[in-house]
Amino acid sequence: MIKVLLVDDHPILRQGLAGLLSTERDIVVVGQASDGESAVQTALRLRPDVIIMDLRLPGLSGAAATEEILALAHTAGDAWIPRVIVLTTFEDDDSITEAIESGATGYLLKSATPEEITAAIRATAEGRSILAPPVAAALVRKVRTGVTARVLSHRETDVLRLVGMELSNSEIAERLYLEPSTVKTHIEHIYAKLGIGRRPQAVAKAKELGLT
Repeated sequence: MIKVLLVDDHPILRQGLAGLLSTERDIVVVGQASDGESAVQTALRLRPDVIIMDLRLPGLSGAAATEEILALAHTAGDAWIPRVIVLTTFEDDDSITEAIESGATGYLLKSATPEEITAAIRATAEGRSILAPPVAAALVRKVRTGVTARVLSHRETDVLRLVGMELSNSEIAERLYLEPSTVKTHIEHIYAKLGIGRRPQAVAKAKELGLT
Protein backbone atom coordinates (compact mmCIF):
# COMPACT_ATOMS: atom_id res chain seq x y z
CA MET A 1 0.00 0.00 0.00
CA ILE A 2 1.35 3.42 -1.00
CA LYS A 3 0.91 5.96 1.81
CA VAL A 4 0.27 9.52 0.54
CA LEU A 5 0.41 12.90 2.27
CA LEU A 6 -1.47 15.80 0.61
CA VAL A 7 -0.06 19.31 1.04
CA ASP A 8 -2.04 22.26 -0.33
CA ASP A 9 -3.48 25.41 1.22
CA HIS A 10 -6.83 24.92 -0.56
CA PRO A 11 -9.00 22.47 1.41
CA ILE A 12 -11.32 21.84 -1.54
CA LEU A 13 -8.40 20.68 -3.67
CA ARG A 14 -7.12 18.43 -0.87
CA GLN A 15 -10.56 16.93 -0.40
CA GLY A 16 -10.90 16.38 -4.14
CA LEU A 17 -7.58 14.58 -4.30
CA ALA A 18 -8.41 12.53 -1.22
CA GLY A 19 -11.69 11.49 -2.82
CA LEU A 20 -9.95 10.57 -6.04
CA LEU A 21 -7.30 8.48 -4.32
CA SER A 22 -9.82 6.74 -2.04
CA THR A 23 -10.98 4.74 -5.06
CA GLU A 24 -7.53 3.26 -5.64
CA ARG A 25 -6.90 -0.11 -4.00
CA ASP A 26 -3.13 0.34 -3.64
CA ILE A 27 -3.09 4.01 -2.47
CA VAL A 28 -4.16 5.41 0.89
CA VAL A 29 -4.15 9.07 2.03
CA VAL A 30 -2.65 9.03 5.53
CA GLY A 31 -2.71 12.77 6.17
CA GLN A 32 -3.10 16.34 4.95
CA ALA A 33 -1.32 19.64 5.59
CA SER A 34 -2.16 23.22 4.61
CA ASP A 35 1.25 24.92 4.94
CA GLY A 36 4.95 24.16 4.69
CA GLU A 37 5.72 23.94 8.39
CA SER A 38 2.89 21.52 9.13
CA ALA A 39 3.87 19.52 6.05
CA VAL A 40 7.31 18.90 7.55
CA GLN A 41 5.92 17.91 10.95
CA THR A 42 3.17 15.72 9.49
CA ALA A 43 5.61 13.98 7.16
CA LEU A 44 7.97 13.19 10.04
CA ARG A 45 5.09 11.83 12.11
CA LEU A 46 3.31 9.78 9.42
CA ARG A 47 6.28 8.89 7.20
CA PRO A 48 4.38 8.72 3.90
CA ASP A 49 5.79 7.05 0.80
CA VAL A 50 4.70 9.88 -1.49
CA ILE A 51 4.01 13.55 -0.73
CA ILE A 52 1.92 15.61 -3.15
CA MET A 53 3.20 19.14 -2.61
CA ASP A 54 1.96 22.52 -3.81
CA LEU A 55 4.70 25.10 -4.42
CA ARG A 56 2.97 28.23 -3.12
CA LEU A 57 2.18 27.67 0.55
CA PRO A 58 1.77 30.02 3.52
CA GLY A 59 5.04 30.45 5.40
CA LEU A 60 7.54 27.82 4.30
CA SER A 61 7.31 27.33 0.53
CA GLY A 62 6.66 23.95 -1.04
CA ALA A 63 10.23 23.76 -2.37
CA ALA A 64 11.70 24.66 1.03
CA ALA A 65 9.44 22.15 2.78
CA THR A 66 10.48 19.47 0.30
CA GLU A 67 14.15 20.16 0.89
CA GLU A 68 13.69 20.06 4.68
CA ILE A 69 11.69 16.84 4.64
CA LEU A 70 14.22 15.06 2.45
CA ALA A 71 17.13 16.31 4.58
CA LEU A 72 15.47 15.09 7.78
CA ALA A 73 14.63 11.73 6.19
CA HIS A 74 18.26 11.36 5.14
CA THR A 75 19.46 11.86 8.72
CA ALA A 76 16.75 9.66 10.27
CA GLY A 77 18.98 6.60 10.04
CA ASP A 78 16.30 4.19 8.81
CA ALA A 79 14.80 3.06 5.52
CA TRP A 80 12.27 5.88 5.11
CA ILE A 81 12.75 7.47 1.68
CA PRO A 82 9.83 9.80 0.87
CA ARG A 83 9.18 10.84 -2.72
CA VAL A 84 7.73 14.26 -3.51
CA ILE A 85 5.46 15.11 -6.42
CA VAL A 86 4.99 18.84 -6.98
CA LEU A 87 1.41 19.53 -8.09
CA THR A 88 0.98 23.17 -8.97
CA THR A 89 -0.37 25.69 -11.46
CA PHE A 90 3.11 27.11 -12.03
CA GLU A 91 5.05 25.98 -15.11
CA ASP A 92 7.53 28.84 -15.43
CA ASP A 93 11.18 27.88 -15.73
CA ASP A 94 12.25 29.27 -12.34
CA SER A 95 9.52 27.40 -10.43
CA ILE A 96 10.42 24.15 -12.16
CA THR A 97 14.12 24.57 -11.44
CA GLU A 98 13.42 25.45 -7.81
CA ALA A 99 11.31 22.31 -7.33
CA ILE A 100 13.79 19.97 -9.02
CA GLU A 101 16.72 21.42 -7.08
CA SER A 102 14.81 20.89 -3.82
CA GLY A 103 14.75 17.15 -4.54
CA ALA A 104 11.23 16.63 -5.93
CA THR A 105 10.89 13.39 -7.89
CA GLY A 106 7.90 14.48 -9.96
CA TYR A 107 6.35 17.70 -11.26
CA LEU A 108 2.75 17.79 -12.46
CA LEU A 109 0.39 20.64 -13.28
CA LYS A 110 -3.01 20.88 -11.61
CA SER A 111 -4.54 20.39 -15.04
CA ALA A 112 -3.32 16.77 -14.93
CA THR A 113 -5.95 14.07 -15.32
CA PRO A 114 -6.82 11.69 -12.46
CA GLU A 115 -5.11 8.91 -14.40
CA GLU A 116 -1.92 10.95 -14.72
CA ILE A 117 -1.89 11.71 -11.00
CA THR A 118 -2.39 8.11 -9.88
CA ALA A 119 0.17 6.86 -12.41
CA ALA A 120 2.66 9.45 -11.14
CA ILE A 121 2.14 8.34 -7.53
CA ARG A 122 2.85 4.72 -8.43
CA ALA A 123 5.87 5.65 -10.52
CA THR A 124 7.45 7.92 -7.92
CA ALA A 125 6.83 5.34 -5.18
CA GLU A 126 9.13 3.11 -7.24
CA GLY A 127 11.73 5.86 -7.46
CA ARG A 128 11.03 6.94 -11.03
CA SER A 129 10.96 10.62 -12.02
CA ILE A 130 7.80 12.01 -13.60
CA LEU A 131 7.60 15.35 -15.43
CA ALA A 132 4.54 16.67 -17.25
CA PRO A 133 5.41 17.29 -20.94
CA PRO A 134 5.21 21.12 -20.68
CA VAL A 135 7.43 20.94 -17.59
CA ALA A 136 10.00 18.71 -19.30
CA ALA A 137 10.13 21.12 -22.25
CA ALA A 138 10.58 24.11 -19.93
CA LEU A 139 13.36 22.33 -18.03
CA VAL A 140 15.22 21.58 -21.26
CA ARG A 141 14.77 25.21 -22.31
CA LYS A 142 16.12 26.38 -18.95
CA VAL A 143 19.22 24.20 -19.28
CA ARG A 144 19.84 25.31 -22.84
CA THR A 145 19.44 28.96 -21.91
CA GLY A 146 21.91 28.48 -19.06
CA VAL A 147 24.43 26.95 -21.44
CA THR A 148 24.01 29.87 -23.82
CA ALA A 149 24.43 32.35 -20.97
CA ARG A 150 27.81 30.77 -20.17
CA VAL A 151 28.91 30.87 -23.82
CA LEU A 152 27.69 34.32 -24.82
CA SER A 153 28.31 37.63 -23.10
CA HIS A 154 25.35 39.56 -21.71
CA ARG A 155 25.45 41.93 -24.65
CA GLU A 156 25.64 39.07 -27.17
CA THR A 157 22.63 37.44 -25.50
CA ASP A 158 20.72 40.73 -25.82
CA VAL A 159 21.64 40.96 -29.49
CA LEU A 160 20.62 37.32 -30.15
CA ARG A 161 17.27 37.93 -28.45
CA LEU A 162 16.57 40.86 -30.77
CA VAL A 163 17.78 38.87 -33.79
CA GLY A 164 15.23 36.27 -32.74
CA MET A 165 12.57 38.99 -32.91
CA GLU A 166 13.69 39.44 -36.54
CA LEU A 167 14.90 43.00 -36.11
CA SER A 168 17.45 44.41 -38.52
CA ASN A 169 20.96 45.43 -37.44
CA SER A 170 19.97 49.10 -37.47
CA GLU A 171 16.86 48.39 -35.37
CA ILE A 172 18.94 46.40 -32.89
CA ALA A 173 21.48 49.23 -32.74
CA GLU A 174 18.71 51.70 -31.97
CA ARG A 175 17.25 49.46 -29.23
CA LEU A 176 20.60 48.88 -27.52
CA TYR A 177 22.11 52.34 -28.19
CA LEU A 178 24.95 50.85 -30.24
CA GLU A 179 26.54 51.59 -33.59
CA PRO A 180 25.35 49.28 -36.41
CA SER A 181 28.95 48.23 -36.95
CA THR A 182 29.13 47.12 -33.29
CA VAL A 183 25.95 45.08 -33.69
CA LYS A 184 27.45 43.43 -36.77
CA THR A 185 30.55 42.50 -34.77
CA HIS A 186 28.43 41.03 -31.97
CA ILE A 187 26.49 38.95 -34.49
CA GLU A 188 29.72 37.63 -36.02
CA HIS A 189 30.87 36.59 -32.53
CA ILE A 190 27.50 34.89 -31.89
CA TYR A 191 27.78 32.97 -35.16
CA ALA A 192 31.28 31.79 -34.27
CA LYS A 193 30.40 30.77 -30.69
CA LEU A 194 27.19 28.93 -31.59
CA GLY A 195 28.48 27.37 -34.79
CA ILE A 196 25.93 29.02 -37.08
CA GLY A 197 26.48 31.07 -40.20
CA ARG A 198 23.22 32.58 -41.39
CA ARG A 199 20.66 34.92 -39.89
CA PRO A 200 17.69 32.49 -40.20
CA GLN A 201 19.72 30.01 -38.13
CA ALA A 202 20.29 32.68 -35.49
CA VAL A 203 16.55 33.47 -35.41
CA ALA A 204 15.77 29.77 -34.97
CA LYS A 205 18.43 29.39 -32.28
CA ALA A 206 17.05 32.34 -30.29
CA LYS A 207 13.56 30.80 -30.38
CA GLU A 208 14.90 27.35 -29.49
CA LEU A 209 16.64 28.78 -26.43
CA GLY A 210 13.53 30.59 -25.29
CA LEU A 211 15.07 34.05 -25.67
CA THR A 212 12.10 35.44 -27.61
